[in-house]
Amino acid sequence: MSDYQVLKYAGGVCGAKNSLSVSQSIQDGESLVSENGTFEVGFFSPGNSTGRYLGVWCRNLSPLTVVWVANRGLPLKNNLGTLQLNEKGVLVILNGANSTVWWSKISNKAVTNPIVHILDSGNLVIKNGEGTKKENFLWQSFDYPGDTIMPGMKLGWNLETGVDRYFSSWKSADDPAKGEYSFKVDIRGYPQLVLMKGSTVKFRPGSWNGLALTGYPTQQLKGKQIYKFVMNTKEVYHLYENLENLFVIYRLNPSGILQGLAWTSQTSDQIVIVTGAEDSCDIYAFCGVNSMCNMYGNTPKCDCLKGYVPKFPEQWNISYWSGGCVPMNKYVCKNHTGYFLRYTNMKLPDTSLSWFSKAMNLEECQKSCVKNCSCSAYANLDIRDGGSGCLLWFDDLVDMRRFSQWGQDLYISVPASELVND
Repeated sequence: MSDYQVLKYAGGVCGAKNSLSVSQSIQDGESLVSENGTFEVGFFSPGNSTGRYLGVWCRNLSPLTVVWVANRGLPLKNNLGTLQLNEKGVLVILNGANSTVWWSKISNKAVTNPIVHILDSGNLVIKNGEGTKKENFLWQSFDYPGDTIMPGMKLGWNLETGVDRYFSSWKSADDPAKGEYSFKVDIRGYPQLVLMKGSTVKFRPGSWNGLALTGYPTQQLKGKQIYKFVMNTKEVYHLYENLENLFVIYRLNPSGILQGLAWTSQTSDQIVIVTGAEDSCDIYAFCGVNSMCNMYGNTPKCDCLKGYVPKFPEQWNISYWSGGCVPMNKYVCKNHTGYFLRYTNMKLPDTSLSWFSKAMNLEECQKSCVKNCSCSAYANLDIRDGGSGCLLWFDDLVDMRRFSQWGQDLYISVPASELVND
């Protein structure tokens, strides 16, 4: 039995349709239902809003769980909306005056006998003919997330088409238009996940190290989900699948809090399992540059790296750490020592300005760092099976923390004098 089947609508789906052909339509009050009865497509009004939106939601779950909205910023003003598929393979929403309010992106593929279909995954797709192969998809809602990521949905980039799949918060519980917050894959340097408020990073779960995200060790669902990170010349994305009798989605709420929402086969009630950034050390660059954050109970503490001192000592002494740390002694390129101190259980620094190689081992990685006097640290890309790959940082290191029982080894360049007694 699949994850979705355990949530099958108790009333069954007898007589419900899950697809539309050209010139067919559904009116406000009608819907499409996935074959196994898990997902439904239709018009709805969120919260206290009177606007009408076309959405996909989970059936028979409490509370109403909308996972995708088509016309996010273009609500219909009454219940006279219509969803229709035209001969060009474009899905359109019409208002009561028969004017187009929203339409799906036009495919660059040849269109033959297009059909719109709501799949058991919750993906609303337009495809050529009856086949379910992804290569037949002319368009899919999974390429245009709302505030929710679901199992099998790619979070990241299609490098060939330039499509950036990220999810963004609603403006409010009553308004599904794009809000201030977004959660995305930053592909500058080595790819990493970031939570943004506008153009500002607020929380950085970090890069993938083969087992997990370096900055987010919480694994409440370990053994119940499969996580994947794919990076090649065509795509860069994260993806997860559910296992066992559990259905989990990840949502970014209007306040910028990332939540994991779960339902089991025993209940239709929602369980909140993840709350995103959980302490002060999760705040991006909380300790400034060249400093790492530690949590002692509920209290954060910032410490300069070896060979560094607070940039603003008077602020540092009153626990205001955002100014970060600077080198104790400036040294020029010819005096690059080639000495490194190993820090354990670390959240790796921001990788947006990093350099990486999948082919190098750790020894080769160190040699590459020594050759560049601005190289400040190195680490393995992948920590599985003894470690592999190379990740290099240059100049200032940003957004690090030390965990008690998590993280990985990070080798930071230090003056020889700092190695005495270590």
